[in-house]
Amino acid sequence: MRFRFRRYALAVLAAASSMLLCTQSAAAMPIRPVAATPPVDPGFLWGVATSGFQSEGHAPDSNWTRYIPSHPDYDALHDSVDFYDRYASDIDLAADLGVRVFRIGIEWARVQPAPGVWDEDAFRFYDAVIANIVRAGMRPMITLDHWVYPGWAVDRGGWRNPGMVEDWLSNMRTVVDRYAAHNPLWVAVNEPAAYISHEVRRGAADAGEMMERIAQAHNAIYDHIHHVQPGAQVTSNVGYVAGSEAEVNGAFLDRVAHRLDYVGIDYYFGYDPAQSLLGSITRATGSAIPNLPGTNIWELPLRTEGIYYALQHYSRRFPGKPLYIVENGMPTENGRPRPDGYSRSDHLRDTVYWIQRAKADGMNVIGYNYWSLTDNYEWGSYTPRFGLYTVDVRTDPALVRRPTDAVGTYTQLVGAGGVPADYRPTRSPAICFLVDPPASCLNPVAVP
Repeated sequence: MRFRFRRYALAVLAAASSMLLCTQSAAAMPIRPVAATPPVDPGFLWGVATSGFQSEGHAPDSNWTRYIPSHPDYDALHDSVDFYDRYASDIDLAADLGVRVFRIGIEWARVQPAPGVWDEDAFRFYDAVIANIVRAGMRPMITLDHWVYPGWAVDRGGWRNPGMVEDWLSNMRTVVDRYAAHNPLWVAVNEPAAYISHEVRRGAADAGEMMERIAQAHNAIYDHIHHVQPGAQVTSNVGYVAGSEAEVNGAFLDRVAHRLDYVGIDYYFGYDPAQSLLGSITRATGSAIPNLPGTNIWELPLRTEGIYYALQHYSRRFPGKPLYIVENGMPTENGRPRPDGYSRSDHLRDTVYWIQRAKADGMNVIGYNYWSLTDNYEWGSYTPRFGLYTVDVRTDPALVRRPTDAVGTYTQLVGAGGVPADYRPTRSPAICFLVDPPASCLNPVAVP
């Protein structure tokens, strides 16, 4: 106990020292504000994002259909928002926004119900989804693995199974061969670090082993995609963690760096000292520590200027390589207004402002997807609402898509190429160590 307390104290001291350093370094090399922020170019890829398991419903046997019953605190999945039956009208909603990209997932568990067996009806469903996306004037972005794999793969040991990579590739090559002709953007694996974390917490994987296998899978499917679709654009998107991005995602990206055509970035939250300290203590002690009060996903700090630092981080890590915000959005609790008064529209405008600033400063940002088109199943709960269109799964059997204020806002932004040149964010940048230290303190960005 004394040994663990000492390491706990060292973690606290390290976190406090980091904050002090950031505070002392503030304004040391400020990034000068620009007087006007130009719109993005006409080729910019505005989009929306969805996920197979989280939105489709009618879910086949998978690791997640098995996880849910073993957690009495989880909401039952039911048919989620039933994208499976409503895909055509949902795609129309996206097209009405004027966006150019529609992200979907193709569920391994749905299309391959048994080893070596593919379900042609399941593929016909995805055929229809992709045909509707293309017909509506949008480009598909296809995610191959969004944290879900078949029940039979669970029975074989999941990512603990040395044969998992080849099982994975057998399915993914089949998917790629079927849809490469539609010239999709590809996401091999969604947020590998978070995927690994979910599996490890459930005792379904070893962290290091799973990372090596996912990197191997990414690299192999990258080569296959480029074999059948010359000129393809492939990534595995990373969930950006302010203040510790290199530590969280660096090891995976080191393993796939030469097989990334663009860097897919998911950005949501600023730096949270309490959560960062909790993570440090967890790593130092090797113990699982419960979340602190006030750290529900809809309570985490929103720092829209942080997306600038996320883009800056990867523009320096991969100079010149295209950067794409694959996911970004704002969670609310059951669709209610946030206690801090931040509206979905203001959050969206402020975020787009910082993306335009990044482009104006020379970062090669090529696209932005809003997460998500509709509310969906957020990995155990229907409480967090991210959708442009809200859907109350718990109380509305009709699953009506109700537009939020951000629908009109996003339509305007897409049509205009972003916010006006003289736009100023509704919220000024926060104290630097609450955004993305140390970068946000060493080179703080400001508004005019």
